[in-house]
Amino acid sequence: MHKTRSPHTPGLRRLCCLAFSGVLLAVVGCTSLPPKTTDVSPDQAGTVNVSGAAGPVSAAAERKALQGLVNEGKKDLAIHHLKTLTATGDADLYQGNRTRLLIDGPATFGAMKAAIAQARGRVLLQSYIVEDEGVAAEVAELLLARAAQGVKVAMIFDAVGSIRTPEAFFKRLVDGGVSVCAFNPINPTQRPGYWGLTHRDHRKLLVVDEDVAFTGGINISRVYGSSSFVRRGEPTGEGALDDGWRDTQIELRGPVVPVIGQVFEITWREQGCKGELGQAAPQKAAAEPGTRVVKVIASDPRDKENRIYSTLLAAVDAAQVNVRFTMAYFAPGTDFVTALRKAAERGVEVEMVLPGRSDSSLAFHAGRSYYDDLLSSGVRIYQMEHALMHAKTAVIDGVFSTVGSSNLDWLSFVANSELNVIVLGDDFGGEMNRLFERDRAASRRVTLEEWRRRGLNDRAMEALSRLMERML
Repeated sequence: MHKTRSPHTPGLRRLCCLAFSGVLLAVVGCTSLPPKTTDVSPDQAGTVNVSGAAGPVSAAAERKALQGLVNEGKKDLAIHHLKTLTATGDADLYQGNRTRLLIDGPATFGAMKAAIAQARGRVLLQSYIVEDEGVAAEVAELLLARAAQGVKVAMIFDAVGSIRTPEAFFKRLVDGGVSVCAFNPINPTQRPGYWGLTHRDHRKLLVVDEDVAFTGGINISRVYGSSSFVRRGEPTGEGALDDGWRDTQIELRGPVVPVIGQVFEITWREQGCKGELGQAAPQKAAAEPGTRVVKVIASDPRDKENRIYSTLLAAVDAAQVNVRFTMAYFAPGTDFVTALRKAAERGVEVEMVLPGRSDSSLAFHAGRSYYDDLLSSGVRIYQMEHALMHAKTAVIDGVFSTVGSSNLDWLSFVANSELNVIVLGDDFGGEMNRLFERDRAASRRVTLEEWRRRGLNDRAMEALSRLMERML
């Protein structure tokens, strides 16, 4: 897995003095990069491809989109991270999108249910966990109501992630007109030819027509019934494992929506799922055009390399100001930890908000086995203890932001299908930074001195979990 440090090199190149898109040359000229730049050689550079609502845009529209991106602020850093994206392959970007960060379950499910209620043609829902209680049951009722009105509704759930959900729940959906498909069923006779117990579908997405898409870390689960921040100041206890999880979702509107829909469609076909997906109703006219530039990365364990891992690792290697991760499961292996340490040692401010408790003891302690190395290199670690941290987000240099389903752990890298979106630019990066600072304020900083005073039981669990890291 760690061989993905070396970016692959696509065959077609368009080169300029910045070694990425010839179009960008007309926008920014040969602007010098900030200090501490790691140059990309010509044989590593890819191409920036910009698409809009009608597909690939003209060179003039491409220049305008990239000009708007760099004009948001932090021009040199925006150029630098665009260049870094092309070093891991062609950068297929979608311009003219609107984004909204959704924090925790109530805000996310409120927005998702409102979108489903407005569906005109079809609804596509994909989730690792689909439950039959609480807010999850509310979503199911809404799906049944839309199907009864003639909207095509399709759902993919992971057979392992949803193993506790009664079959009767899914049967009721099918009987009500919802097309339902289990990803890699546990029982190989359930759908012959589609069985892979170690390959799981960890993606979380909802696409309603061409109007709106959602993705992030939030499953269709009862644990999102309340906000994590409501719990601040309450005594810690096991209750945080059952409700009020801290998580992040992103709502997207614009040309990127059909792209996320295609991720669902590909999975549906590859899994041999039964039922017609129908046609998405055309996108509603927006009151005002969007300005966000977005990249979609869907990873699959069958791929030669994990593109989410490669992209995040390259962004950390390229960081010049700060690196901020908010991560549910952190057990990334030595290469990624080394990248974080080197960033801190060269003067980049590296901060992470990680769980102070977890629903996975092995993943929790495997991540903590790296704390000493990270802290001694100057990485700042904060633990969220008032709620269970489940978000999977990052913001680097204030211009490269990602929200998605992928954790920084071995399962996400080599066993799971995952989905992340990257949003470029200072405006969205500012939103992400403010959210990170809110999480940081609600968490407790771990110091090196304190960490080295931990007990023998913790040290033993960390050593054992590190040995088992690649099995997590």
